[in-house]
Amino acid sequence: MNQTSPTVQQLSRRAFLQGSTLLLAAPALTSARLTELCTRKLQDPQETDSKLKLGLITDLHHADKPAAGSRHYRETLTKLEEAASQFAEDDPQFIVELGDLIDAADDVDTELAYLETVHSAIDQLPGEKHFVLGNHCVHTLTKDEFLSGVGQEQSHLSWDAEGWHFVVLDACFRSDGVAYGRKNFEWTDTFIPQEQLDWLRADLEAAEAPTIVFAHQRLDVDNHYGVKNAAAVRQILESAKLDGQPAVRAVFQGHSHKNDLKEHGGIPYCTLVAMVEGSGAENNGFSTLHIEEDQTLRLTGFRQQSSREWKPTASAANRTPDSAAKSLRIQPNNIKAATS
Repeated sequence: MNQTSPTVQQLSRRAFLQGSTLLLAAPALTSARLTELCTRKLQDPQETDSKLKLGLITDLHHADKPAAGSRHYRETLTKLEEAASQFAEDDPQFIVELGDLIDAADDVDTELAYLETVHSAIDQLPGEKHFVLGNHCVHTLTKDEFLSGVGQEQSHLSWDAEGWHFVVLDACFRSDGVAYGRKNFEWTDTFIPQEQLDWLRADLEAAEAPTIVFAHQRLDVDNHYGVKNAAAVRQILESAKLDGQPAVRAVFQGHSHKNDLKEHGGIPYCTLVAMVEGSGAENNGFSTLHIEEDQTLRLTGFRQQSSREWKPTASAANRTPDSAAKSLRIQPNNIKAATS
């Protein structure tokens, strides 16, 4: 796994001088504010507008209960406020929450209260919202109760925007195909049933567009964090083609709480850091995914979230956006972590 470290972007000489002038002119700034200025990303004034932007958050585990180990449940709402401030600046078209929005409760009413509180905060964020089911989302609740609480009809779904296709998967099933809910599962027994696999294959075949996939449980490992039939899922993802090239550009997932990046069959699997881990703003973690006109995918991470960038081949970059949408191939040697 990658080492977790705050995302500190390199400053241009102009930005450095401007920041220095600001600090010299404002000696009354508190040390906490200075820390914030130094650790949060400063936007590049020459940065161009992206074709699409998505705000990504995961593993908030919101709950009104004391911290347990490294998980600080009651700090989630404060951390979410910082993400809201950044998303207000970035103005993403979509917000994707990648699972474990709430933590487990002993009874349905308490867990519903957790959900209502944190969903009200997320509802204030810009853009259209999409939620991935995590195991903690349905520890006590049923899937229908959770989905009703966030105003989403289905637990696996897809949508299209600006020539791109997006897919949300639901791995909250036991190996025998029974859906999670009402404490009827072990969190290490995670599975995507055949019906959903068939849907995924048909959905990708019909999309005819570059695709990004979102999941909670991991599709790139075979340990206790991984989906039991992840290999079957990957086979479907790898079989989806556009003009003979991979259609799936990237998979984003959560669950294991730490930054990680793996590759299978030419597809990068990017695991995002959990917002619940650690106390204080310095231990926050969230990101904005930029989809550029040339089909570059740029993940800008904040606080503990690593930044990543996946560039298209030179041939795709030289084509028009419409033609590049059907010819881009993410190359393994183009998968890299941005300076952090």
